[in-house]
Amino acid sequence: MATQKNAQKIGWIGMGRMGAPMAERLVKAGHDVSVWNRTKAKAEPLAKLGAKVVDRLAELGNVDILFSIVATGKDVEDVLLGKDGVASGGGKMPPVVVDCSTIAVEESKVIRERLKALGSDFVAAPVSGNAKVIKAGKLSAVVSGTEAACKAATPLIEVFAPQGVSYVGEGELARVCKIAHNVMLGVVIENLIEITLLTNKMGVPRQAFLAFLNNGVMGSMFTRYKSPALVNLDWTTTFTPELLRKDLDLGLELAREMDVPMPVTAATREVLQGHFGAATLQKNPQEYLQKDFAALAETMALAAGMKLQSENKNVPTGLEG
Repeated sequence: MATQKNAQKIGWIGMGRMGAPMAERLVKAGHDVSVWNRTKAKAEPLAKLGAKVVDRLAELGNVDILFSIVATGKDVEDVLLGKDGVASGGGKMPPVVVDCSTIAVEESKVIRERLKALGSDFVAAPVSGNAKVIKAGKLSAVVSGTEAACKAATPLIEVFAPQGVSYVGEGELARVCKIAHNVMLGVVIENLIEITLLTNKMGVPRQAFLAFLNNGVMGSMFTRYKSPALVNLDWTTTFTPELLRKDLDLGLELAREMDVPMPVTAATREVLQGHFGAATLQKNPQEYLQKDFAALAETMALAAGMKLQSENKNVPTGLEG
């Protein structure tokens, strides 16, 4: 159980793949954290560490800083401002609300305006990484909003994102940065799969090629921690193809609005769409599409006339130690 050392009251909404380990770091750091999740059982492990689990979102209206991390913009609006949301308790909202979800710029803007009318400052604070990255202490975040609100939230964000918190300005600029980040995620995974399949089909073991790549200038934290999946065909979910498709669409929508050509992103989006079609060949397509987005490797292998097999190698993630 964490020893409480901070009187500031923190609220946390969302105990998904990202939310649970992020909130856990705050609890273990000794903060007073009250958590809510649609499926209450998912919040119970944090209760054992010292968090309070609330039954109703309205109970979080009295915290000093409220965090949320959910799947979509509609979900953010529902949990904060919906009929059973935080504001349903007489409109009382925390002075600072920090949202770590990946949502559209316009959705975020509407929520910001509605919260402002209730006397609450909204901080957009999307993060870069996955559950393994959080546990390794290598998560980073980007924030936007009023400078005062971001300054108030940053020390808490740094607890779960110790790799760095970048303030990029007012309004929804952090949303723009996260969408751009996830566009690159899609482009990089697709190209990483392409070159891995090319070398593999010509006789190079995937493990050997990726070891070479990761040791060189083109290696990154991302290519390293996705390598075990590509070598051993481990599609344990970190991020679903559906969420990646949503973010590619958000990026392309912004590009059209701003007259910025993004042909590589557009091509990536179409290749990813092929994964949804290929999923219909599986026994349970919906279940298959809940696997990690790196399973795109199987679809791209089919297009290359290849049938992938696990190489059963112990591959480092780059997150160890």
